[in-house]
Amino acid sequence: MKTFATEVSLSILLISLILNTEAHYAVEKETVQFVASHGHNRGRSQRNQANNESNPPAPPPTSPERLVFADQRLAVVYPVIQKFKSIITSDPLGVTKSWVGSDVCNYTGFYCESPPNNASAMAVASVDFNGFKLGAPTLDGFLDQLSDLALFHANSNNFAGTISPNVAKLRYLYELDISNNGFSGSFPNAVLGMESLTFLDIRFNFFTGSVPPQIFFMQNLDALFINNNDFMQKLPDNLGTSHILYLTLANNKFIGPIPSTIAKLFSSLTEVLLLNNQLTGCLPYEIGFLKEAIVFDIGNNQLTGPLPSSLACLDKVEQLNFAGNFLYGMVPEVVCVLENLANFSLSDNYFIYVGPVCRGLIESGVLDVRRNCIPGLPNQRSIEECVAFFAYPKRLLCPYKWSYNHIPCELPHFSSRASLSPTDQVSSPP
Repeated sequence: MKTFATEVSLSILLISLILNTEAHYAVEKETVQFVASHGHNRGRSQRNQANNESNPPAPPPTSPERLVFADQRLAVVYPVIQKFKSIITSDPLGVTKSWVGSDVCNYTGFYCESPPNNASAMAVASVDFNGFKLGAPTLDGFLDQLSDLALFHANSNNFAGTISPNVAKLRYLYELDISNNGFSGSFPNAVLGMESLTFLDIRFNFFTGSVPPQIFFMQNLDALFINNNDFMQKLPDNLGTSHILYLTLANNKFIGPIPSTIAKLFSSLTEVLLLNNQLTGCLPYEIGFLKEAIVFDIGNNQLTGPLPSSLACLDKVEQLNFAGNFLYGMVPEVVCVLENLANFSLSDNYFIYVGPVCRGLIESGVLDVRRNCIPGLPNQRSIEECVAFFAYPKRLLCPYKWSYNHIPCELPHFSSRASLSPTDQVSSPP
């Protein structure tokens, strides 16, 4: 019995020792974990504090620098220019790199002056992009928003689209040059309402349709260049006198005859350029009234008939070009004695005779009669070509035959009628 009690007592003692040992181990483990955790947190806190001391927090963001403009008018056009810059598709010369900041007047291609209504103000008065090779799908929202613009030159770029009607609101604009680009659509009729416009150049584009007759009679328009487009229409024949000094209609698709009113329409022109169109019919003798003409070029059309002797009245003319038509007959001697004539081309026609004065111009290199039907001269058409041409009498019919020998002026440099060929005799209308 004593032995059993002793064994129970020893068992209780062992159990007590085991529990005490586990409790002690648990306390030590917890203490180690706390110390380790506390040490780790303290080290991280110290490291964060060190990092904060070496890298102070960034200051709060500030608002963008406010642009200051020399004039409110420049502040207005600044976003217009920046918007246009955003649609530029090509800039091989790096022009737009300078379009930064508030100094708009120093942007490449932009020029500032005082507007006419305020001598103390400063505004963008002219834009000159000539030859910059910039590309953009349109000028809308740019050109028409430069309200103080007086001059816009943008030839030889890659601009496209049509011209906004809003350009009519540019009250100071007097020169508009958008030549040699990729514009299309109909003629920009908005220019008809621009009273200040003196110079319009839209050549070398893709405009189509017709040209409004009113354009020839704008009060202040001096120069109109519309060549090398796709305009197709007849030349106006019932209009008054135009004030235009420089006009080019070449390389389009103008059709029909040259009107007898050409002298009124082009009376002030120094250069009459109608080459490379589709003009037909016979030449009116009224071309002899183009007294200011220095250049008369009507080559490469489909004109027929004799050459009017009235050309002898163009005493200022230096260049005459009738090449590449269906003209025929005799070359008037009175034309060959024009004192200022330096270049006279009748090549690729069907003329059959030249007199001694004209032959002198051939020898001196002034007159070109290659590929005609003139016997005895080199470089003429074949007999077969000439016979085939004259076999169609409809080509040879021209009204008012008397007019081709009519000379509506005095010819002090050609006073002797005895020197005239039979068809060159001065005659009066019946």
